[in-house]
Amino acid sequence: MAKDELSAGFTGTPTEPPTDVRKVAKTATDAVSREANAVVAGAADHPYTATGLALTVGALAFAIGYVMGRSSIDNGRSYWR
Repeated sequence: MAKDELSAGFTGTPTEPPTDVRKVAKTATDAVSREANAVVAGAADHPYTATGLALTVGALAFAIGYVMGRSSIDNGRSYWR
């Protein structure tokens, strides 16, 4: 009994190629995968540039968040009188 091969579910390939939404989703997934691989390869070839870009983007994001946070501070007027 333990030596019997068990197979459950569909293990083959679909007979119809994907169409409409599934085809667009697969194409988009393939494009994102290619771009991610290109970014990884570029970062591996130029580690200092990648680090500099990451730090620059992080510093800009921090600065924007800081400015937005400071602008939301109460300016002295009270709503409760």
